[in-house]
Amino acid sequence: MPGASQPLTIARVSDNLRTRLDDQVAVEEPLEIRLGFEQAGDRRTESVSITMRTPGHDAELATGFLFTEGIIRQREDVAFVKPCGPIAPDSGNHNAVRVELESGVAVDFDRLQRHFYTTSSCGVCGKASLEALRVQGMTAIPAGTLRFRQDMLIALPDTLRAAQETFDQTGGLHAAAAFDNAGKLIVCREDVGRHNAVDKVIGALFDQALLPASEYGLIVSGRASFELMQKTLLAGMPLLAAVGAPSSLAVQLAREFNVTLAGFLRGDTFNLYSAEERIS
Repeated sequence: MPGASQPLTIARVSDNLRTRLDDQVAVEEPLEIRLGFEQAGDRRTESVSITMRTPGHDAELATGFLFTEGIIRQREDVAFVKPCGPIAPDSGNHNAVRVELESGVAVDFDRLQRHFYTTSSCGVCGKASLEALRVQGMTAIPAGTLRFRQDMLIALPDTLRAAQETFDQTGGLHAAAAFDNAGKLIVCREDVGRHNAVDKVIGALFDQALLPASEYGLIVSGRASFELMQKTLLAGMPLLAAVGAPSSLAVQLAREFNVTLAGFLRGDTFNLYSAEERIS
């Protein structure tokens, strides 16, 4: 990703020796998501979110975020997505992106005002977060006939790691990827924010008209939080696999909505927390 890493000189300390080295760090910059829409015959633009992200795939991040927040539902809702605002003088990046909706697409302003309710730091209880999903009309993922092989899941972390180009340079990025039941990565994205990496994946699937993604699973390089499980569910994906641990609310959400949740994918072992029948 252009602009995803930044070169710098560091001092490496080992015992009593200090050595100067060239190194790379992952870039973290704000991205403002602006929404253009029609209201009472007039066009309006509102800032709906500011998130800290790694530059690259910003349009996918914006559409993935808006999809998982229920603001857009199909590709036909979106007229165009483009960078906007001035170029950041320190990095040369555009740090704002505008998503323009087609005429006649209604916007739920209440939803825009509460779109951070699912974050783990917001203070909203788990019961309220789950009820908010029920109010949206979310239903359980059908059992279906799709199965994922155990040996394929075990190999996925290495497959994901091999696809992380910027991680090789910086060692400081999360990754997320959609994969099919043969273990092939359909789309892989990196970001300093694990939720941003997932939004970029979902945005790419949205752009390719692959949502709901009922034939794919999602793997993340870190832990499985409620927010990531929610995004998996909203994208219609039947499986979330995590290299790290799940949270209690992620497990509760997975069990209620019949999403397979696999955690601690390390070596030749992993844990299954829900819907284990999808793993053959």
